[in-house]
Amino acid sequence: MSARLDLLDEIDRKLISLLQVSARESVAELARQLGVARTTVVARLARLEKNNVIAGYTVRLGQDISNSGLRAYVGITVEAKTARDVLKRFKRIPEVEQLCSVSGEFDYVAWLRADSAEQLDRLLDEIGEIEGVTKTTTSIVLSRKIDR
Repeated sequence: MSARLDLLDEIDRKLISLLQVSARESVAELARQLGVARTTVVARLARLEKNNVIAGYTVRLGQDISNSGLRAYVGITVEAKTARDVLKRFKRIPEVEQLCSVSGEFDYVAWLRADSAEQLDRLLDEIGEIEGVTKTTTSIVLSRKIDR
């Protein structure tokens, strides 16, 4: 059973917000900030994980480290009948960090990471040559102004 954030109670939403700021925060500190017992935090975390509200914990690299290469996002338009095959091809491209289906001008937006401009150029050529891809528009990320 999964839950939507807007259906969670205030304590769960605050707990999630605190973890988004620092997933390494101790249970004792989370309990103190929420004004509840440590056992309450442990039980809520277990429930949120079990219900896939919290899907995992991760490490976010500092901007100096993560900017050692290029990041770009690409708007992609595909022929409707080829969407499934295009998706399969994208799954095999390791430089694709995230692929989202979107509404609007494009069918998908892909987040890419490349070590150099040359690698990004080759990657964009590879994407453009995928059968069913009819258009791509690329923007290179210059810097992150807000990173949550």
